[in-house]
Amino acid sequence: MESIKQVIALAPELKTAMSGTASAVVLQSGGPAISADAARYLAGGLAALAVGLSALGSGFAERGIGAAAVGAIAEDPEMFGRGLILTVLPETLVILTLVTVFVVT
Repeated sequence: MESIKQVIALAPELKTAMSGTASAVVLQSGGPAISADAARYLAGGLAALAVGLSALGSGFAERGIGAAAVGAIAEDPEMFGRGLILTVLPETLVILTLVTVFVVT
């Protein structure tokens, strides 16, 4: 029982020594943190996430804009051009995201 108390009392020093040893091993290895294949898969997954989230945000924006545009066109048919432009405007976010993904990856 006494030895367990001694180990528990030394736990902060052991923890510090172990983390120092682990970081020294990582720093001395000289290799990359992840492989090139893993980096490619990670970049592709994050690019897909970016496109998906931008499309989701664009869809939410178009929902409100489309409803307002239909109401404005119902009252004044000359508002069709403005309504169309404002409805299509959020889609440029998705297009720009796709262009960015193709440039980066």
